[in-house]
Amino acid sequence: MSLNPEDLLERLQALTVEFPTSRWVVAFSGGIDSTVLLHALVSSRTALPIIAVHIDHGMNAESAAWAAHCEAVAGNLGVIFESHNVTVPENCENGPEAAARQARYAALLKMLRDGDCLLSGHHENDQAETLLLNLMRGSGPAGLAGIGAKQSFGRGLLLRPLLGVPESDIRDYAESREVSWIDDPSNVDTRFDRNFLRREIVPKLASRWPAVSNRLRRSAELVGEASELLNDLADIDLQACGDRNCLDLGALTGLSQPRQRNLLRRAVRLCGLPPPPATRLYQAINELIPARTDAQPLVSWPGAEMRRYRHHLYVMAALADKTEPPSGRLRVDGAPLALGQGLGSLALSESEVGGIDRALAEKGLEVRYRGGGEEIRITAQGSTRKLKKLLQETGVVPWMRDRVPLIFAGSALVAVGDLWVSSDYLSADGLVVTWQDKPPLL
Repeated sequence: MSLNPEDLLERLQALTVEFPTSRWVVAFSGGIDSTVLLHALVSSRTALPIIAVHIDHGMNAESAAWAAHCEAVAGNLGVIFESHNVTVPENCENGPEAAARQARYAALLKMLRDGDCLLSGHHENDQAETLLLNLMRGSGPAGLAGIGAKQSFGRGLLLRPLLGVPESDIRDYAESREVSWIDDPSNVDTRFDRNFLRREIVPKLASRWPAVSNRLRRSAELVGEASELLNDLADIDLQACGDRNCLDLGALTGLSQPRQRNLLRRAVRLCGLPPPPATRLYQAINELIPARTDAQPLVSWPGAEMRRYRHHLYVMAALADKTEPPSGRLRVDGAPLALGQGLGSLALSESEVGGIDRALAEKGLEVRYRGGGEEIRITAQGSTRKLKKLLQETGVVPWMRDRVPLIFAGSALVAVGDLWVSSDYLSADGLVVTWQDKPPLL
């Protein structure tokens, strides 16, 4: 792909042919790549609004000056500018590069609206470096496919329209149009893996194979096609094994081990969880799946875990070791009440079938977790039942029995998550409990 405004707009239109785009949102660092992308997009005379978004990581003494530079560039180009500060955690397991990237994308994710397309300035050389990095990490097909040109991202899409453009073409564009950009000194620090590849390894490869970046990009595209076929196969297997969160072990064990790993990898991704290291996939296949039916094995990695109970394998967000009750109260027409790590949130909703008495709910309800001895009456003519026994009989998985939110009005237990409302506090025009992002219970 050549780099001129008309070709850029044509590429964007091809990537969004079935997407109702409302705005172009450019991830604008101020470096040469994102500056050229922004300049070319403005020059294309697109009819859609353009927003330049700068993320200040606060990792460099000049970061405030960089933000000011970006604002000035955006102003000169006549586009809306936003700047957001993020905090990058220290001593991140995967290093400062990964921590900064994670913080950056988390901030960008929050500010996207429906119909937004987030544009990133990754180019052909970035794709080559990513493929080499992932080779050194021992990545599978998804990693070797490198950077995708298009993917879902929150409420919109993440697009990388410059992946077919060599770095030299981007520099030629910037110099011929006298575009001003920032040179981040950290980009020459070869202690970082990507900089080492960029400055030491790729030039050496290019001295022998001048078109190395183009060839690596083409290889990544071919592996990407193979990866999509593996996803299609995993989706077929998933239909036979149940839900992405809860897989039937009988069907799962009927697959070959490579297909089991492919299915688990796909299920994790569909759940929106961090990808599992290969060692955890092998651990799940070799230890978790063949475990005794009465065992409760756990395979975990940062942000996610797999558990087994009876005849099912559960894929889920990592749960905190100890669950603390939320500090706020559950209120009518109030914001959803966050329950804690991996547990989702609760809200009260209108119902046509009855629910918690509205007068009681309007006073505000407290959310707690099991302490032992709780009882509830779930049928009008029935007796009170021990909650512990009720959860067991219903088949709620063991690790969730102490994490199901209990809804109280004072000392009275009025509801158990979205499972039961006490018949003592049930009203025909009452409110139901909506448990959003609920982890699998059964």
